[in-house]
Amino acid sequence: MGLLQPEPGLLIWMTLAFAVVFILLARFGFPVIRKSVERRREYIDSSLAAAGEAQKKLDDLQQEMEAVRMDAERQKSEILRSAVQTREQLIAEARKKAGEEGEKIIAAAKASARLESDAIIRDARHQVALLSIAVSERLLREKLSDTRSQTALAERLLEEIDPEKK
Repeated sequence: MGLLQPEPGLLIWMTLAFAVVFILLARFGFPVIRKSVERRREYIDSSLAAAGEAQKKLDDLQQEMEAVRMDAERQKSEILRSAVQTREQLIAEARKKAGEEGEKIIAAAKASARLESDAIIRDARHQVALLSIAVSERLLREKLSDTRSQTALAERLLEEIDPEKK
């Protein structure tokens, strides 16, 4: 016989050996393997369920995190808006105070300048009056050096005071 055609006795013994091994495996091996595969399947199913729950929790946490982030963004924008309003208010108040202080300083400077101007004008008038008196005194001394001029001046003054006496 050839390599591809086994002998009939070998074939019978091989079949008998296969049947014994199969019966032993079916009786003792397959139930253990089946239980092991079943446990493995249950473990994988429970692992998948736990992974699903973990994914759901992760999704929930991501949604919560997004809500917290949005709330933080809203609070940030409110704080910035409030800060801008406060800054504008402080600037407006500072400008108002500066304007009021400037007006007070200008008013005080104007009043001081007016007082100084009045004092200078009074002093100038006083000096002019003194000079006028001094000039008048010298002129009168020269004109009134004789008696006739004195009499003429007195008459003229009387006429100016009382013009109806003429």
